Amino acid sequence: MLAYSTLAAVDLGSNSFRLQVARVVGKQIYPLDSLREMVRLAAGLTADQRLDEESQARALDCLRRFGERLRGFPPHAVRAVGTNSLRVAKNAASFLKKAEAAIGFPIEVIAGHEEARLIYLGVAHSLRPSNDNRLVVDIGGGSTEFIIGNRLKPIKLESLYMGCVSYSRLFFPDGKITRGTMRRAELAARNEMQAIATDFSAAHWQDAFGSSGTARALGDIITLNKLGNAGNDGDITLEGLENFRDYLLKAGDIKKLEIAGLPADRAPVIPGGFAIMSAAFSELGIRRMSQAMGALRQGVLYDLLGRFHKHDMREITVRQFMQRYRVDSAQAGRVESLALLLGKQLLTHVANDAEEPLRILSWSARLHEVGISVAHSGYHKHSAYILANADMPGFSRREQERLSALTLAHRGAVIKARDRITDPMDFALLFALRLAALFHRCRSDIQLPQLEVHWNNSDFTLLIEPGWLERNPLTDTALSTEIEQWAALDFNLRVKHDREGINPPDKTS
Repeated sequence: MLAYSTLAAVDLGSNSFRLQVARVVGKQIYPLDSLREMVRLAAGLTADQRLDEESQARALDCLRRFGERLRGFPPHAVRAVGTNSLRVAKNAASFLKKAEAAIGFPIEVIAGHEEARLIYLGVAHSLRPSNDNRLVVDIGGGSTEFIIGNRLKPIKLESLYMGCVSYSRLFFPDGKITRGTMRRAELAARNEMQAIATDFSAAHWQDAFGSSGTARALGDIITLNKLGNAGNDGDITLEGLENFRDYLLKAGDIKKLEIAGLPADRAPVIPGGFAIMSAAFSELGIRRMSQAMGALRQGVLYDLLGRFHKHDMREITVRQFMQRYRVDSAQAGRVESLALLLGKQLLTHVANDAEEPLRILSWSARLHEVGISVAHSGYHKHSAYILANADMPGFSRREQERLSALTLAHRGAVIKARDRITDPMDFALLFALRLAALFHRCRSDIQLPQLEVHWNNSDFTLLIEPGWLERNPLTDTALSTEIEQWAALDFNLRVKHDREGINPPDKTS
């Protein structure tokens, strides 16, 4: 993968959208420019979990402005990620098509654990080196992430479905702040945290850090108004939170919140954010929380930089999954080697940049048998389920869905890929994976025939060394079945025993 001197990260949060542009020097990142807009995507979620038209319009307007700033950036130098609101919205897929057109780059929706990992990566790079374990709490608009880590390595990750926007809408819908509504909000947050309290209690860490806008606002409010023993560094203290609660109750209405350190655009969601932070202090035994400058967008930048320096977290995850699910590494290697050989031939005249699709093919080949650890019968279905639903650090939801679709359809009926595969290029990847698994069915090192494959629209052509299939009737029969399978998807597969009359296509759609 090429390296770039400038990278950009876009964080499509449930409360605000952020763009960070940074300069790369060696293995370090230095900020160049940043943009932030309060979009409040979570506020646009209807009762049936759909993004309303107004919130979509705000988001798309923002992304068009971000797109102007990113104009001219190479595709691999930009990574845009969506968080909780896009995880839960039922119409996220249709919105994402419009959003990607607006910004001009793909948008990955990341799982809660992946969001937590990236947050910690951003925070850890902003802190001084220490051997102490650190707790990081990031209160977003729709979810809150909790991480315990040491240096650059996260140890425990958790994401809970509660955020400053969703809690403010749920418990303070009319803007009124009463003792009863605040108590209900704090108790609800504490109830959510009880499931993680044992693993994230103060016994497991030495320092606590807040990395969100909520944490920053609370720290500023406590410091500037001398509400607690926080000094001048913006720390959040238990005393400060208790005093700020008294202020909120005395004000009684979001519209009446006028206090130093509270930005006007943060006021509508500060009651919900406060309730979650107060609950975290109570349930996890936090006495003082410091501010961390790093956050999700910085983590995305460092993760992107790691891919250029051959420290791709996705590659690490694939190796870990192979160990965890006791994958036959020799067989996975055989299938991967042939799949990549065929995949490169298929994509030669197709993709301007085939590097990323071939990575997906490589990972699919190495992970296609993870389901055997569950049961050999129908193992491809188990593999597909694991890859679609497991926490896979480094992978976006879309990438996991691609892995799942390819492994599900790598054997048996191809027709089941019809509704799972949306990118035409993935049919070429599937064709390469199926042939690789077919030719290595005996699970031993064999002398393969000379193979050549071509792809043109809905036509696949397999050129095979003359005479080889006659000597291998089992594979010959399997290929005949393969022709029927692809025909069910309206693909024409031709198997040629010589190279006469075959001209490689110039391109395909």
